[in-house]
Amino acid sequence: QVQLVESGGGLVQAGGSLSLSCAASGSTRTIDAIGWYRQAPGKQRELVARISSGGDTNYAGSVKGRFTISRDNGRNTVSLQMNSLKPEDTAVYVCNACFNCDAHFKFANARDYWGQGTQVTVSS
Repeated sequence: QVQLVESGGGLVQAGGSLSLSCAASGSTRTIDAIGWYRQAPGKQRELVARISSGGDTNYAGSVKGRFTISRDNGRNTVSLQMNSLKPEDTAVYVCNACFNCDAHFKFANARDYWGQGTQVTVSS
């Protein structure tokens, strides 16, 4: 089992920046890729960014160039730096850790672990 605890988030004006962090504990050696999803009211959960154990990254097109994901394997943490935030970035951001996947794909018998989520609100 893997436990994920997020921190960061909050309220920011459009054009501002926020940073999210997620700390993993438990069976962290089983984590192949880790990253962030988000879910806005009335919308499906979507991938924001994911990073593999080797550092390969995958970003949603809507955040590419504005968000940066980074991973500290030694500390079992993943961070998401969000710049130039837009109102449409408003959502609950959820940390995800995946076994048997990479930054782009989930393979057979992939297993997901999820955090509780943290609210990001961008005002116009």
